[in-house]
Amino acid sequence: MGNHEPGEVTRLLAEWSCGDRAALDRLLPIVYSELRRIAAAHLRRERREHTLQPTSLVHEAYLNLADQQSVDCRTRAEFFAIAANVMRQILVNHAKRRKCAKRDAGHRVTLESAVALEFPKVLNLLELDKALDKLAELSRRQCRVVEMRFFAGLREEDIADVLGISLITVKRDWRVAKAMLRNELRGAGL
Repeated sequence: MGNHEPGEVTRLLAEWSCGDRAALDRLLPIVYSELRRIAAAHLRRERREHTLQPTSLVHEAYLNLADQQSVDCRTRAEFFAIAANVMRQILVNHAKRRKCAKRDAGHRVTLESAVALEFPKVLNLLELDKALDKLAELSRRQCRVVEMRFFAGLREEDIADVLGISLITVKRDWRVAKAMLRNELRGAGL
């Protein structure tokens, strides 16, 4: 965090949530390295010749966040979960555009490095997104747990805090969501 005051991130998030768009501008330099780490983790699961780089993914995510009319984000963990989800959506949209342009099956994402998802094959990002949408229809909370754990790399304790649920509930949701996603993705032929 560098030379920043303790609680500065929380204060800036509160200001941003209250409509102060300039607070996000002041927040970005403080959290930039963590956002770049999240972006790099996303891109490691992408194809090697991907045209986006971590820096450009962070910048595009920032622009999307800055365009938000209403934000309810009070903690670091919540912010990183939102940012990671925005990055995921950017990559999904990028894959959809690429699929339309090339008329292929979408680009492939390796999930071997994912925290305990343990999918044995390379996955199609568009199929993963569909599976997450289906999970969200069944349980929005389980989908949020996956987004925060897998895409943002948050610890289970942080997820419990953000969602206002117990640690055991987070662990159970993570276990059930992984099983459901494995099942969905196997059904998609992956």
